[in-house]
Amino acid sequence: MDINQVRYFLNLAETLNFTEAARRSRVSQPSLTRAIQRLEEQLGSPLIYRDGKDSRLTALGRDVQAEFMRIELALRNVREHSESTVLGRRRILDIAVAPTIGPARFTAFFFDVLGQLPSVKINMHQLLSGESADEVLSGKYHACILPGMPRPNPKLNVVPLFRERFLLACAKDHPLAGNDVITTEALATYPYVDRLACEFHSQITEHLMDHDAVMQPRFSAEREDWVQQIVAEGRAICIMPEHSAVVQGLVTRPIQGMSLERELVFVTVSGSGTPREVRRIAQMAARHDWT
Repeated sequence: MDINQVRYFLNLAETLNFTEAARRSRVSQPSLTRAIQRLEEQLGSPLIYRDGKDSRLTALGRDVQAEFMRIELALRNVREHSESTVLGRRRILDIAVAPTIGPARFTAFFFDVLGQLPSVKINMHQLLSGESADEVLSGKYHACILPGMPRPNPKLNVVPLFRERFLLACAKDHPLAGNDVITTEALATYPYVDRLACEFHSQITEHLMDHDAVMQPRFSAEREDWVQQIVAEGRAICIMPEHSAVVQGLVTRPIQGMSLERELVFVTVSGSGTPREVRRIAQMAARHDWT
């Protein structure tokens, strides 16, 4: 097995088309086909069902794709590390964060990271809808910050960071802002804006309905900044994680009887193939005082 076979198969697994995979690999189609056939002979089983235009990976093919993606990531890390060492370049780390997680608890941590790792440059991304820890395994991101534990996977290193409650959010001059604790009866008397991106949307709705508070929002949004701006202007109230505010003028209050909370985690790929700098950041995250 050679590195070219890894690259050829990953292109084929992504396109499921020998012609397009050969074009991406910059080889002729017969050359790519022979390389895939040799790989299947070495592994002793087909990797792709060849059924005209309906080609698809076999179960082994899907497993091999996942492992080859890790190999490709490790090779890329080796190249980047070599360039950083020989040419004095900075290592660029791509870290993604879930859209419902606010920056307030993280800015000091990441600038501490930059201070201790002068060769690192960090690019922060927002996780797209449907993305998860799988994007770390695929190599799209070096790490991600999630609003809950991912599915158990021995290939992932998961560092718990801190827990945060779900609270009522309202404008600082809103009538509810003067209360220490908000009853569900009081919630139902004010306009409510719905956070469509909330991971606990169904649990919040269930809690309110159990307490005879049926909220009927006339405005909903996936973007947190839109929701928070509406709330900060006093036009409506919402329920949000206590540290996720990004708009000035918001206050939060606990809701009577509501004990929902989430645990934020820092996720990387486990093992020696992970860049040294990423492993260092994970260690720093585990030691950081998040309070």
